[in-house]
Amino acid sequence: MKVIDGDYVKADDEWDELVRVWEQTDVPKGCKVEIIEGLITVTPRSPNAHHYIAGRIQRRLYEVIREHWGIYQRLGAAVPSRLGLYVPDLLVVPEEELSGDDCFIPAGEAELVMEITSKATAANDRTHKAAGYAAAGIPLYLLIDSLTPDGPTITLYGEPKGDHYRPLGTAKFGEALKLPAPFDLVIDTSEFPGD
Repeated sequence: MKVIDGDYVKADDEWDELVRVWEQTDVPKGCKVEIIEGLITVTPRSPNAHHYIAGRIQRRLYEVIREHWGIYQRLGAAVPSRLGLYVPDLLVVPEEELSGDDCFIPAGEAELVMEITSKATAANDRTHKAAGYAAAGIPLYLLIDSLTPDGPTITLYGEPKGDHYRPLGTAKFGEALKLPAPFDLVIDTSEFPGD
């Protein structure tokens, strides 16, 4: 690293520089900072319905996950190859990955990642973050999208190859969607709030 103009430190490579800026970005309480395609982004607070859905799914996942796995909301997941450091709405990861002082984990260590779209995040959740999660090799990506033209849906993606997932199942709000092993869990979306 090089010191430039007093206290400004320039990292030796672009990824390190992005992470340094990400770590030092000060935002209002409740907002989140991510790196998406090499751009530092700030997302406003999520509405109550967003938190309700994340909480319901987290509660259900705790019934079926393995002993030494944890479920975390807003834990950073790094995908340096895509210049991405995402803060998903929910992440299932072995607890051993949370050792050390970092504020994020390598995304490829996650077993499942979930995003809930909002007007501010929908485009990134559907495209850039999905591609990043697939590139990292996360086995399952759950996208809860209340903004689709045909009404709110929940879609499970899996079998990552390159930066693409294969859709494994989609359900409209009010229907059920099954997560495969190692979760073997049916998510009942009838309890999700609509628009």
